[in-house]
Amino acid sequence: MASLLSVTANSLRFPSTPFKGNVKTVMPKPPSSLCVPLKVQQRNKPPQLTVLNQAASASASASASATVGSGPVTNVRFRLNNLGPQPGSRKRGKRKGRGIAAGQGNSCGFGMRGQKSRSGPGVRKGFEGGQMPLYRRIPKLRGIAGGMHAGLPKYVPVNLKDIEAAGFQEGDEVSLETLKKKGLINPSGRERKLPLKILGDGELSKKLNFKARAFSTSAKEKLEAAGCTLTVLPGRKKWVKPSVAKNLARAEEYFAKKRAAAAASDSTSA
Repeated sequence: MASLLSVTANSLRFPSTPFKGNVKTVMPKPPSSLCVPLKVQQRNKPPQLTVLNQAASASASASASATVGSGPVTNVRFRLNNLGPQPGSRKRGKRKGRGIAAGQGNSCGFGMRGQKSRSGPGVRKGFEGGQMPLYRRIPKLRGIAGGMHAGLPKYVPVNLKDIEAAGFQEGDEVSLETLKKKGLINPSGRERKLPLKILGDGELSKKLNFKARAFSTSAKEKLEAAGCTLTVLPGRKKWVKPSVAKNLARAEEYFAKKRAAAAASDSTSA
């Protein structure tokens, strides 16, 4: 009986496991001290700005409505992976076929004959088959109307008859500012930076003091005959390089000395 029990005990062994540790260390241990939960107060974060993409929301809503049991999606955050044009803003161009199999007719809208029905770049804009095109047949205008810079106005012109009717008193000053106050001129746009020029259309019966950039020949004669004082205002000098300005100054000094020497020789000979 004892031998039978020893045989059964040897035959009834449990299979070996890969675990080779101590079971006591695996069991959970009770906490040594009482744990108190701590409440951490979160700071108020500023609200985040959310930009909505209508194209992505439309596509998302379309895909969501296609699925069963899901509602439309309205708010979609603007991301790099959903960038795209708004729905309906882009239209795919019509693809023209090249034969009967395309389903667009025999010529596919290109016509039967001609240069436009052949392959290649076609005809440039404005080309009329070799004859004189329209943009070369029409007459061209001179000056600013024709697009030339030389036709741009350089002065604000005022005639003598307009100055006479403006109501200036004897001895008044006639300048760009006084003409603006009288309402005789109202320059706008580019004309606000232009100087004044007096023209000789009409007559003047009062003695006035004129200050302008330029006077026409007839206006100058009439104003001098009427006893008016004329002051020619200097214009803005054209910018030149410093080396060129230095050479011009040297040339002016040289010719001034020559004129003075010529005047001195004439006075001694006389």
